[in-house]
Amino acid sequence: MEITGHTVELLNDPTGIIEGDRYEFFLDLDIDEEDELYIESGAKLRVLFASKDGREWIANYDFIEAATGTPMGFALEEDEEQEVLDYCRTHKDA
Repeated sequence: MEITGHTVELLNDPTGIIEGDRYEFFLDLDIDEEDELYIESGAKLRVLFASKDGREWIANYDFIEAATGTPMGFALEEDEEQEVLDYCRTHKDA
């Protein structure tokens, strides 16, 4: 799995329930045809990235079908999760 691009949006919480900042990322993925995640129409990773008091973490994520937005029910491996976290840290203000 390789991240090839993204869109990101700072989420607004008018209620003030969520502390800190939350960003919604949609990561474009290049997935090898041999990988169980591969689907012909493409897959994306929707990531809710959180930041508060200098701490940053992945609050939630879902692999989704690119064409429909349907969740796919897969989980990231530990090294992939670190890669996604690092990517989001780098691109949150882009």
